[in-house]
Amino acid sequence: MQTVTISPKYQVVIPKEIRDRLGLLPGQKVQAIAYGGRIELIPVRPARQMKGFLKGIDTKVEREGDRE
Repeated sequence: MQTVTISPKYQVVIPKEIRDRLGLLPGQKVQAIAYGGRIELIPVRPARQMKGFLKGIDTKVEREGDRE
């Protein structure tokens, strides 16, 4: 677990190990979400880059009889 410090301007630096693992680049946008007493930063990815990220997911859905 990495620890970061909040600067006087409320800025934080994402540790290099995490940046490298997630492929983050300078100027890239992230969404900041307050969730359950913590802050989550979620990288914003272009739609083109998301192609295939759900590979292998089960797409079978139980449907109502009149919808088949």
